Amino acid sequence: MELPFRTGSFPSPPPIASEAMSPRLILVLGDQLSPDLSSLCAGDRAIDVVLMAEVMAEASYVRHHRKKLAFVFSAMRHFAEELRQAGWRVDYVRLDNPANTGTLQGEVQRALARHRLGQTLATEPGEWRLMETMRGWDATELLPDDRFVADRHGFAQWAQDRKGLRMEHFYRLMRRKTGLLMVGDQPAGGQWNFDMDNRKPAKSNVAMPRPLPFPPDPITREVLDMVAGRFDDHFGDLEPFWFATTRAEAEQAFAHFLKTSLRDFGAYQDAMLRDHKFLHHAFVAVYLNAGLLDPLEMCRAVETEWRAGRVPLNSAEGFIRQIIGWREFVRGVYWWRMPGYAASNALEAHRPLPEFYWSGDTPMACLRACIAQTREEAYAHHIQRLMVTGNFALLAGIDPHELHEWYLAVYADAYEWVELPNTIGMSQFADGGLLASKPYAASGAYIHRMSDYCGDCAYDVKAKAGPRACPFNLLYWRFIARHKQRLSRNPRMAQMVRTWERFSPEKQAQLVNDADAFLAVLG
Repeated sequence: MELPFRTGSFPSPPPIASEAMSPRLILVLGDQLSPDLSSLCAGDRAIDVVLMAEVMAEASYVRHHRKKLAFVFSAMRHFAEELRQAGWRVDYVRLDNPANTGTLQGEVQRALARHRLGQTLATEPGEWRLMETMRGWDATELLPDDRFVADRHGFAQWAQDRKGLRMEHFYRLMRRKTGLLMVGDQPAGGQWNFDMDNRKPAKSNVAMPRPLPFPPDPITREVLDMVAGRFDDHFGDLEPFWFATTRAEAEQAFAHFLKTSLRDFGAYQDAMLRDHKFLHHAFVAVYLNAGLLDPLEMCRAVETEWRAGRVPLNSAEGFIRQIIGWREFVRGVYWWRMPGYAASNALEAHRPLPEFYWSGDTPMACLRACIAQTREEAYAHHIQRLMVTGNFALLAGIDPHELHEWYLAVYADAYEWVELPNTIGMSQFADGGLLASKPYAASGAYIHRMSDYCGDCAYDVKAKAGPRACPFNLLYWRFIARHKQRLSRNPRMAQMVRTWERFSPEKQAQLVNDADAFLAVLG
C-alpha cells in the first residue's frame, strides 16, 4: 500500500466562486491556528464568516494546566487579529461573554442565527471525541486536516496491510517521500537513524541556552487575568508567562533554537538536569501542535542547517525523526485504532494515580524535580515523561487511563491525538506492543546515568533491596516477575526474565516483598 503524503502541502479544495455559493460559517478551533487551514482555503473571505470561540467544555474536560489555557486563549485571540488583517470577517466569542453557551455546538448555533447563515464549514478536529460530536451537527462539512505530512486514512490502509507495525519502517518511508536528509535514494551518512549517538548525559556546570521568552502583551495580559480568575483550581503556575502567542513570535522562537541549540540537541536530547529545564530542546511543540508552525518547513530548515555545515548530522536527523517519524506515526496510530485504543490496558494496571503527581510531594528526587518543573512550565521533555513519570507509573502498575488524563492536562503541547498513543503505547505498553517493541521499563540506574537527580535523593539508587533502596530498583524486578510470561516472549526483554529466574527464591521473595511494602505506603 502506497502511503499518501505531502511534499509541499496537500491541495486544498478549490474555493467556489462567490456568485455560485451561499455564505457559510467557518469554524476555526484552538489548535487550528494556521492561515492555510483547509477550511480557510476553501472559504471566501468576501462573504464567509469565521467563528472562533473560547468555551468552557473544551477548557475543562480535563484540568488543563493554567499556562496551557492562557497560551491557547491568547494565541486564538492573536490569530483572530491575524485573520482580520488578512481581510476575514471574524466573529470571536470570549469565555467571559455572558451569552457564551459553554460548548462549541452552542456557539455555532448562536453564530448561524446571528449571521443568518445555513451552513458550517470546518477542518476536521484533532481529537476523536470532538470528531464524533461534529459529525452529528446539521449542515456541517468537515474537510481533511492537511497540515500533517501523512494522510491519516492512507496510514490506516498502510498499517493494516503490514505484519508488524514499527515507527522505523514508517520513518524510512517518510524520508524517501520527503527527500529529507537523503543523498539520491540513500540516507545521508549511510544510515537512517543516529539514535545511538544521542544518549549522552549532560554536565550541570556547562552553560545552557534557554528558549526565547516573550513578555505578555496587552492581549495576553488580559487572558492571564481571566485565567487567574476562572481557573484558580486548575493545576500549574500561571506566571511567569513567557510563551510565544503569535505566528511571528513562534517563528522567532524556532529560529532561536536553530541558532543556539540545534547543534547539541542530538547528543544531549536524553539528558536530565535539575537546574537546566530545557537543555538543548527546542520547546516548539506547543507552537507546532497549535498550528503556529509548519512541520515540513521546520524539517527543511533543520536540513538546511546541516547542509550548510552548521550542525552535525545526528542532531539534524534526531530532530527530523521526531517530527516526520514519531509525531506523524502516533497520529496515524491514534486515528487508526480509536476509539477502543483509549481503553487499552494489556498489562492490567489498575492502581490509582498517586496524589504526588499533582502535588510533587514525594521523597523520590527525580519525580519531585520533573513534577515541579511540569507545574512551573507546563513542560517536561520526552525522557522526563517517558523514563521518570511514565516509567514509575509502568512499574507501579498505575491505571494507564488515569496517567493519560494527567499528561493531557499538565503539558501545554498535549492534545489527545499525540499524547494518548505516547502514553498508552509508548510509555505504558498498554496496547500490548502495537506501538512499541518493548516496555520502556528501567531501574534507577538509567535515571542515575542520564541525570543529576539521584545525588540528594532520600533513597539510595545503588541499593537493590531494603527500605532505602531506590523504588525504581524494587519496582523494576516486581514488574519483571509479574509479567514474566509475557516478557519472556519479547526478544528485547527475555534476558531480564532469565536474570530474574537465576535469582534465588529468597532474593526473589525479598525484592517482591520490599516492592509491595513500598506500594502499600504509596496507597
